[in-house]
Amino acid sequence: MDANQVALIKKIMELDFACIDLNLYLDTHPDDQKALRDYNYYSQQSRSLKTQYEQLYGPLMSFGEVPSQCNRFRWVDDPWPWENQY
Repeated sequence: MDANQVALIKKIMELDFACIDLNLYLDTHPDDQKALRDYNYYSQQSRSLKTQYEQLYGPLMSFGEVPSQCNRFRWVDDPWPWENQY
């Protein structure tokens, strides 16, 4: 992975962590409007960066969310999670 790809995936992981944390908080505080706004903001940011990542580097997940855009199943081209050296 090049430096830009690593930086982008790290930012996605940070945003997803914030979304998960806010999701858990909202489970017990469903009327907290600031937390809901924050969740929606981070969720939108994450979605946007995931789209950008997938356009540049290929799919993040192989669960049918992103159809293959070429004649090769690119999911297998990137390192497996345990092979990454962040």
